[in-house]
Amino acid sequence: MAIGYGTGYGTSGNGAATRAPSLLTAPFAGRTWREFGHLLLGLPLSTLYFSLVITGLSLGAGLLVTFIGVPVLAGVLAMARQFGHLERSRARVLLGMDIGDPAPVRVKEGGGVLAATGAVLKSGSAWRHALYSVIHFPWAIFSFTLALTLWTYGWSMLLYPLWFWVFPAFTDEPGLQLFQNGDHYTFYLDSPLLIALASVIGLGFTLGTPWVIHALATVDRVLIGGLLGPSRLDHRVTELESDRGVVVDTAAADLRRIERDLHDGAQARLVALAMDLGLAKEKLLEDPQAAARMVDEAHGEVKIALQELRDLARGIHPAVLTDRGLDAALSSVASRCAVPVRVQVELPGRPVAAVEGIAYFTVSELLQNVSKHAGAGVASVDVWKSGDRLLIQVADDGCGGASTAVGGGLAGLAERLDAVDGVLVVDSPVDGGTTVTAELPWRV
Repeated sequence: MAIGYGTGYGTSGNGAATRAPSLLTAPFAGRTWREFGHLLLGLPLSTLYFSLVITGLSLGAGLLVTFIGVPVLAGVLAMARQFGHLERSRARVLLGMDIGDPAPVRVKEGGGVLAATGAVLKSGSAWRHALYSVIHFPWAIFSFTLALTLWTYGWSMLLYPLWFWVFPAFTDEPGLQLFQNGDHYTFYLDSPLLIALASVIGLGFTLGTPWVIHALATVDRVLIGGLLGPSRLDHRVTELESDRGVVVDTAAADLRRIERDLHDGAQARLVALAMDLGLAKEKLLEDPQAAARMVDEAHGEVKIALQELRDLARGIHPAVLTDRGLDAALSSVASRCAVPVRVQVELPGRPVAAVEGIAYFTVSELLQNVSKHAGAGVASVDVWKSGDRLLIQVADDGCGGASTAVGGGLAGLAERLDAVDGVLVVDSPVDGGTTVTAELPWRV
């Protein structure tokens, strides 16, 4: 949600020299006038929302003793959702908010009017929209009155030297009358000193009012974001749907990899082995020695095929992980790394198998990156539990420069961890080594 200042407002810490121009230009900034317009337009719209929603809810509640009250309430809530759509559009244009639409009301297919009515009445977002229409009305009155009063007073006093001549020219008064004490004393802004003082006071109000307007508009941003935007549940559903897509894509990619490895590796080798054994069978009577050599070669091919199948099975889920846990499994992975790796695992127990498997393959992929790309001399793997999270840290003294940029291996790893509420943090300055920290839910 965009709630910061835009052009003409200074928020950096560069000292008074930076803040002063921002203070002076704030009354003329487009953001100020857009926020001011939002506050002015808010009162008539909020009055309309409040009147219709309060009237509709009161009528619906009064008619609940009959069946008519139910569709009336549903209609009012549906109307409030349309008001929310208008408010979100207004906030995007005038307040620069990046706010999404709430989840649509889900109606069962073929459910008819009754199902639609029930879905609207059970929609939390619809009730939040109605609540916004009610509570925003008093706030709109306050913000409209304060912003308009300060803004008009500031500009009128600032420009008073340009229009004070209206009083002596068209009235019998020498200037703007501030107060009168019966027939004894009347105070006017008529002398040059008082005119200048009024202009200075107006300048103060004019420079300060944009910040008041921004504060008032910020409250509107909070109300719109909290009541008219997607709820936490909507965010979570969207996130889970995205994570499910990542999991499905990752599983499909793993299946394709396994199929490719089987087809190009063990399967091709076994086909060649069957052909060699067929030839050896034909030569068994004609040339026993040649047949024996072919059988011996086939025996070697069998060993290689078995090793490839073991490597493939280890890539799917290593038996040592199931039998002995992360400590032994990660030590086995570290032993196959191209550089010496120190492994330290301090866990009070074992997490669920799914998390344990993700931790194993995370370390495996990170150590593969160390072997292929890091140019490191040593590496380390540390695994520990903190609260309800499993933490993994893989570090090396290599060339650095690793990142989670889109398209890289670490980007895919970060997506897979995110799919299970995990986090991947990469610290890899150039020529400074690389430290990758992964965080996973423990979920015992």
